[in-house]
Parts: sequence; structure tokens; C-alpha cells
Amino acid sequence: MNQPTPTERHPLKPFLPPNAKVLMLGSFPPQQKRWCMNFYYPNFINDMWRIMGHLFFGDKLRFVNESEKCFKKEEIISFLKEKGIALYDTATEVRRLQDNASDKFLEVVTPTDIPDLLRQIPLCVAIVTTGQKATDTLCNTFGITPPLVGCSQEFCYEGRQLRLYRMPSSSRAYPMSIEKKSDFYRKLWEEVGML
Repeated sequence: MNQPTPTERHPLKPFLPPNAKVLMLGSFPPQQKRWCMNFYYPNFINDMWRIMGHLFFGDKLRFVNESEKCFKKEEIISFLKEKGIALYDTATEVRRLQDNASDKFLEVVTPTDIPDLLRQIPLCVAIVTTGQKATDTLCNTFGITPPLVGCSQEFCYEGRQLRLYRMPSSSRAYPMSIEKKSDFYRKLWEEVGML
């Protein structure tokens, strides 16, 4: 008889700087065997920190330690706090239906209480989803239609005007160059006045 697929709880706490204007939400972290640091977007072949380095510093290796094949966690955290960027994921409990990090094989057991996160960051004006699963989960929470990749839409929640940005996944499985992905992210950061 097949064993049921175990449920995995989110291994990280929400990263919520009090000055956060933007909340970035992925789906769920990869398995810890794929981590190179104990923080968000921890897989060394994920492009998020290269995209951020490229956009904000003109250097896609700004947050990358090439020799040790890891990211510069403390520099990333300082940058996020300075800019006012919060991070978490749209699921707090999942089942992996296959032994990989693909969203396609991720079953959301417990969606994140996004309204609770928003109450903790009252200056937040924009939510960014970094992939299809994250977008679908968030849109189910708020009962809104998902925007197309690279697009955004306004919605109102608890009297707050928020804008949802749907960005391409930073995973290498998403077939697009860092530079092309950066073009999508550039528009978002310019619109929220951070770039």
C-alpha cells in the first residue's frame, strides 16, 4: 500500500520589515537539500538575487558568492530592509507530489493568511507574485482574476488600495533570460518608485 505524501510546513518566518511597501510572494521554498542559504529564493540556480543585483546595482553578481556557490544573505537582508521589501510565500503547508521543486507538482494544503501579513505591513501598496502557483493561490484568497505575466491590476482589501503585479518565475525552469526577466521586474520597481 502506498504511503500518503507527507505534509511539509513552511520552514521560514515571514520577512516583514516595518517599512515594507512591497510584499513579494512565491509559492513555497524548494526542498532544503537544494538550499545554499537559510533565506528566501535559496536555490543557487534560482535567478531572483541575480535579477535584483542587475536592476538595482547594474551587477547580476552583486549578491552572489561565486566561489562558494551561495548568495550573500546578510547583504540581501540589508538591501531588503533599506528598500522596504517584504518576502513570504502563498502556502504555509504543502505536499510535494514529486521529488522536486516544481510548482506543477506542489499541492497547497494550507494557503498563507495573506490578510494577516498585510496587517503587519501597513505601508504596503503592492503585492508581487513570482510564478503561476503563487498567483493562483493569492487570487483565490482575494477573489480576483489573475493578471497576465508582466501585468498588474488594482484591488481593494479592508479599505486599502493595493496593486497586484504578476511577474515571471525566477526559476531557471521558466525559459527566459535574466535580462528579459529583469525587464518585467524593472517596470514593477519603477512604478512603485523604488528604481
